[in-house]
Amino acid sequence: MTPKTSVRSFRYLLLLVFLLFCFGGIFYSHYKPNTRWLSCPKCPLCTDECIATFKENFTQDANNTSTLVKQQLPITTPASTEENENRDFDTLMLIWTWPFGFTFEAESCSSQFGIKGCQFTTDRSQYDKAHGVVFHHRDIGGDLANLQTTSRPSHQKWVWINMESPDNSPRWSGIDGLFNLTSTYLRDSDVWVPYGRIVKASEENKTFEIPPKDKLVCWIVSNWNPNFRRVKYYNELSKHIKVEVYGSAFNRYLNDADYNATMSSCKFYLSFESSSHKDYFTEKLFNAMKLNVVPVVLGPSRENYEEFIPPDSFIHVDDFESPEKLAEHLTLLDLNQEKYEQYFNWRKLFFAESTFFGLEHACRSCDHIRKHDNYRVFKSITKWYWD
Repeated sequence: MTPKTSVRSFRYLLLLVFLLFCFGGIFYSHYKPNTRWLSCPKCPLCTDECIATFKENFTQDANNTSTLVKQQLPITTPASTEENENRDFDTLMLIWTWPFGFTFEAESCSSQFGIKGCQFTTDRSQYDKAHGVVFHHRDIGGDLANLQTTSRPSHQKWVWINMESPDNSPRWSGIDGLFNLTSTYLRDSDVWVPYGRIVKASEENKTFEIPPKDKLVCWIVSNWNPNFRRVKYYNELSKHIKVEVYGSAFNRYLNDADYNATMSSCKFYLSFESSSHKDYFTEKLFNAMKLNVVPVVLGPSRENYEEFIPPDSFIHVDDFESPEKLAEHLTLLDLNQEKYEQYFNWRKLFFAESTFFGLEHACRSCDHIRKHDNYRVFKSITKWYWD
């Protein structure tokens, strides 16, 4: 097919499309073209005059392909230009308060997560310019009266971040209707940030050796409450197997330098959560996996854990009818190195990583806002999170 034939065929195709539009009176009533060659008065009736106007503008200079290109530009250029301009603008995120006082820089969004185009500020005079405002749940209790009377610009997203379980989160009254984005450990958050992830290992990360072990079962705990299920379970378990305990609850504090070395020297670690809620797996789980220890978990169901981590990478207390039976199983694994090592088969392909608290929430919220500028309302965080 020659270029001239190709152009002519294309023009006839455009003519056919126009005729379809022309007869679509309802469509045309909503679409008001500004370009002269589509200006057909009373076109819902599709008069001969209308058709003639179209034919004149699309069939003249049939041999001149540049004319066709120029006529197409008004259709495609404006949307494309606007889209590109939006990408060039930095997204300004106002950090209302640093979460737990931890500070971070927007530059880390690129280096840690490959997210570019974010700016962070704590200067509240920039409020009206901010695309998003990040609020940490635990830090807003004394500021709710102010927030309830603060007018939110229509373009702005208020991001509610929280990594504590419902049992460990103050239930502030008056937070419903304030926020239009959520960022928590829950998978149905707008911006999901779990405590950790299992990710595919690169070739260099596939090399793995189980570190030397001189302790069987370990537990590091500071928040001691005799009514917690984990405390009751430990009290029974420790009757049947030796558990090396650390943390302020036992006056055996570990500094950062000693923490990794101590954890790695344990065969099993009690990754016991303080409360049991769907999707709530904390650093207690992922730190153990990062440091090549088999986690013994107490929290939500095994099925829920298996949605996040390999089924043969952990031991769930609910798989045993009693703490005594669990102790017997751990003792058998201690005597059978081959079976023990099977709990690390997942490390041949994957490794565990932890979340950068606060930073990751702000970066991923910024990225979400850059990609999704739709209107959003969150009527009741209370019903979603606590009820």
